[in-house]
Amino acid sequence: MKRLWTLLIALISMLALPATALAADAPKVDAGDTSFIIVSAALVFLMTPGLALFYGGMVRKKNVLSTTMHSFIIMALASIQWVLIGFTLSFGPDQGGFIGALNWLGLNGVGIDPNADYAATIPFIVFMAFQMMFAIITPALITGSIAERMRFPAFLVFIVLWMTFVYDPLAHWVWGVGGFLRNMGALDFAGGTVVHISSGVSGLVAALILGKRKGYGKESMAPHQIPLTVLGAGLLWFGWFGFNAGSALGANGLAGIAFVTTNTSAAVAALSWMFVEWLHRGKPTLLGAASGAVAGLVAITPGAGFVTPLASLFIGLVGGALCYFAVSVLKGKLGYDDALDAFGCHGVGGMWGALATGIFATKTINPAGADGLFYGNAAQLGIQAVGVVVTIVLAAVATFIILKVVGVFTKLRATAEEEEVGLDLSMHGEEAYPDFLGNGFVPSIVSTKQVSVSAATSGQSTL
Repeated sequence: MKRLWTLLIALISMLALPATALAADAPKVDAGDTSFIIVSAALVFLMTPGLALFYGGMVRKKNVLSTTMHSFIIMALASIQWVLIGFTLSFGPDQGGFIGALNWLGLNGVGIDPNADYAATIPFIVFMAFQMMFAIITPALITGSIAERMRFPAFLVFIVLWMTFVYDPLAHWVWGVGGFLRNMGALDFAGGTVVHISSGVSGLVAALILGKRKGYGKESMAPHQIPLTVLGAGLLWFGWFGFNAGSALGANGLAGIAFVTTNTSAAVAALSWMFVEWLHRGKPTLLGAASGAVAGLVAITPGAGFVTPLASLFIGLVGGALCYFAVSVLKGKLGYDDALDAFGCHGVGGMWGALATGIFATKTINPAGADGLFYGNAAQLGIQAVGVVVTIVLAAVATFIILKVVGVFTKLRATAEEEEVGLDLSMHGEEAYPDFLGNGFVPSIVSTKQVSVSAATSGQSTL
């Protein structure tokens, strides 16, 4: 009887082995990885309010609210677009290497179990949320080029269409399983092409279509609040750790590498921009140092998880100087009005970073990546160049078409009178600094009658 029981137990154990093996192979949620990615997603989300401050401080005070509102409203618009259709177009089952299928429309089927194709240790819904933060900040970057002159109704329609026809397909090409640039071997760890080149090039095209701001080159358009801009830059730098380190999709050594390369590139680029500006203009500026840090963050983004810390130092060094040249020399020579230098920092910095990844990438840092030019694989630089060119073409052509179509139904640009008054009042009926009239502070001893007369003369509200 004892032998019979032993034989029966052995038989049951043998039958259970396949199920046990399958269970062992199934993706399991890792609490540490999940916590890390949720925090990283929150950090990336914080970057968009940081961008609002960064851009808001650089415009004239009559346009600070309209500029800030661009970023804030995109947080709402992009979130809804991503949940409804953006995520499935970007990461849904591949359709010919160009777009995701609609299987996950409205997040249907995107639940708490991991998806082994994208992140095997975190819930699929967490992966979706992390990627949503990238989809939010990317169109917000474009607003730096169109600041102080684009009408709000046209802006709203443009952003939704741009996300659907530029960001979503490009994200699939580069990051989606089956995307043709991913299959080609293009490396983009956290968004050099998908985020920065696409937004920078689109911003340039939008600036050219809208035309120069009224008084550009004749009137002073200096930043109205540099401390606000520096605060925004600090929040961007802080949030970028989630942006790049979080793209490791786990609390692991690769995330640590990305964290260090991100900080190193930002630090050296801030110094690089500052010293180049010092040599070129005779004085170092705080605005320049802050802009340089952002340029370094942009430049390291595509290679953050593929290059060594020493390589990131060189990438930031060149990135800071290169972006300074684009902003302070190239823009003036070509004569375009990229209001807050979205193209100069994000477009140019993203192109350099994508190519630099093809030079400095090494499998010793990330075995899932590739070796670059300096590690015996010159072909990788060519692949990166193809990715840059494809991104430029898509962003430029699609942005041009979208704006022309939107322009058929509603005016793209504010009138001369609306620009003169400022978009805060003309588009939104509110002021950032209601105690200021013109360029000076109104003392409390001035009578209400005098204030009203002054306000009527200046064309600004006393509220």
